[in-house]
Amino acid sequence: MKKCQITVGIPTYNRIEKLLISLEKILKCNPLPDEIIIHIDNGDRATEKIITEKYPGIKLIVSKPKIGPGGGRNKIINAAKNNIIASFDDDSYPLDQDYFEKLNILFKKLPRAAVINAAVFHIGESIKPDKYTASINSNFIGCGCAYRRDIFLQTTGYVALPLAYGMEEVDLALRLIDLNWNIINSPWLRVFHNTNLEHHNQPQITSATIANQILLTYLRYPIGLWWLGFYQCLNRIIWLIKNNRFTGILAGIVAIPKLVFKYQSDRAPISAQALSKYLKYRRKFISIELP
Repeated sequence: MKKCQITVGIPTYNRIEKLLISLEKILKCNPLPDEIIIHIDNGDRATEKIITEKYPGIKLIVSKPKIGPGGGRNKIINAAKNNIIASFDDDSYPLDQDYFEKLNILFKKLPRAAVINAAVFHIGESIKPDKYTASINSNFIGCGCAYRRDIFLQTTGYVALPLAYGMEEVDLALRLIDLNWNIINSPWLRVFHNTNLEHHNQPQITSATIANQILLTYLRYPIGLWWLGFYQCLNRIIWLIKNNRFTGILAGIVAIPKLVFKYQSDRAPISAQALSKYLKYRRKFISIELP
């Protein structure tokens, strides 16, 4: 079977059954990626043993402390031999066998793309046909995107948060836009995320989304625009209350000072112009013509 110069990167922790399903789907693609790297978090030796025995050709990176998916992706991208890194979660995988061929084509046609994001579908959602289109936007999802490694390494990577909801991809997108690179969305790429997202209702995730919004504001927003970050955090709290997700709100507010203190050395504000551009693309995608 043909192979292409793409590295697949998957962070995982203690979800071996879903990981094996995802690997099975990835290994049915044609062409295949010529490198797969799995980051195993929090010293998960059981997963390490099973993957080593079943897939000896897959490269494993094991972290003993818990560094979260963002920290895992940092290690994968640093270790990768290829410049194109196809990113999945341990419960996501391509819907189309020619996924990696399409990915190579898009990166060649879009030289200013730092990240290309796929259309991601979840359990219970209708899977739409692929479309050979693309647009500039501000967001992407780590479970179904691809990075240009040399551009990713122009940043300091993800902030290694154990629970990075509301922070992980937004933080990286802000810094890439500040460097004048593009985040691209293309429904020509399709990924299935094998979850119904019910875990987003968990109190610890509610808490993280609140604390992480203020952390993001502190780390990346110019001081003159901190009010905007506080406003966004307040809107998040109001939304949670309206949706009866009360548990975790107070814990998130209380966690803010400790979180900001812990990651204060990561502070590197972007320009006001870059933040404005990010917000513009978040409100409205800018369609681009594919040659």
